[in-house]
Amino acid sequence: MAKLNYIDLFSGAGGLSEGFIRTGFNPIVHVEMDEAACYSLKTRTAYHYLKQKKRLDTYVSYLKDEIKRPDLYSQIPSELLDSVINLPIGADNNDKIHRLINNHLDDQEVDLIIGGPPCQAYSVVGRARDENGMKGDPRNYLYVQYAKYLEKYLPKLFVFENVTGLKSAKGGLYLANMEKLFFKKGYKIHVFTIEANNFGVLQNRKRIIIVGWRDDFVPNLPDLEAIRVQDDSKVKSLFRDLPKIAAGGGKDKYLTYRGDTNPYLEKTSIRNGINILTQHIARPHSEQDKKIYRIAVDKWNQKKERLDYNDLPERLKTHNNRTSFFDRFKVVAQDLPYSQTVVAHISKDGHYYIHPDIGQNRSITIREAARLQSFPDDYYFEGVKEGINRTPAFRQIGNAVPPLMAQKIASMVKDCMA
Repeated sequence: MAKLNYIDLFSGAGGLSEGFIRTGFNPIVHVEMDEAACYSLKTRTAYHYLKQKKRLDTYVSYLKDEIKRPDLYSQIPSELLDSVINLPIGADNNDKIHRLINNHLDDQEVDLIIGGPPCQAYSVVGRARDENGMKGDPRNYLYVQYAKYLEKYLPKLFVFENVTGLKSAKGGLYLANMEKLFFKKGYKIHVFTIEANNFGVLQNRKRIIIVGWRDDFVPNLPDLEAIRVQDDSKVKSLFRDLPKIAAGGGKDKYLTYRGDTNPYLEKTSIRNGINILTQHIARPHSEQDKKIYRIAVDKWNQKKERLDYNDLPERLKTHNNRTSFFDRFKVVAQDLPYSQTVVAHISKDGHYYIHPDIGQNRSITIREAARLQSFPDDYYFEGVKEGINRTPAFRQIGNAVPPLMAQKIASMVKDCMA
């Protein structure tokens, strides 16, 4: 069977796409407006190309900081790097994006479109944090742009990922309007509510997946809500082989592992043969924050109780908001089968992701966050400039679809397209 071609819209750092590539799909282009995420996509494109050509030593040299990013990219065909399109999807750019896509398509068909618009507009937390409740935000209507790409390329199926808040946003009106618009373009849809932990991801991450299919294509639609990957692993499986570091410590490139791998890391391919650890870098923290972290970790480890911000000593309370977000300081529980949801706010501070080892007394690193999202250790998250780029890396990870979940979805989609 020939590889099925897909276009990835609103790609982010490529978590959803990674799952489809692993399953044998062929990416035509990735379209993403964030420049840093586009560098991550290019670096991952370089990885897949070099792996296919049995030249991973070049990629390893990059992870070990022996060569720089331009040196790595110079080894990759320009048409592959150019397949990452760094433009915002919308009326101002769609014609240009279409021309670029058509250049890469070379008269091939598009079998599938994947991706989901930025989710802040539909997120319950996003609406709560925004002073206007996201009213008037143009991101509310990016699904209209998505529909234009369906109309243009007529894929057999599409896979649209977003937050569960899409169901409740504006009383469910956005979702109802989506369904009407997609139907008008010739597509029927089914909305699945899924939990990442059911796919083997060690994270509590509930999302919706909309699978749409063209009128003239009748798929044997998979039941994504029925998936239950049997696994007894705990979150500590993700952390215990990593070097112990203090707040502000760690390395961006080439840091060795502290311990041996374990069954969870092996079967999920998080440690997938390249025995090099990167981006295990911890934020620096103020002494006050570290005092709060100690209290939060002790409370959880000793009593399995979460810290309520209002229970802190007055000298440690600096936030004016005492009536909401009481759990703004939260420990990643290593003895549970899942962590709290990793979201983009991790790029602003690490208070909601405190490492469970009180001896390290810090929030989690880029690599630990990536592992919670099931990204393999050889996945490198870039910034616009080379070097340590904690903020864009955390943002990309928080916004991503877990590759392990994406891979299972891709496998089931592939089966129904056969």
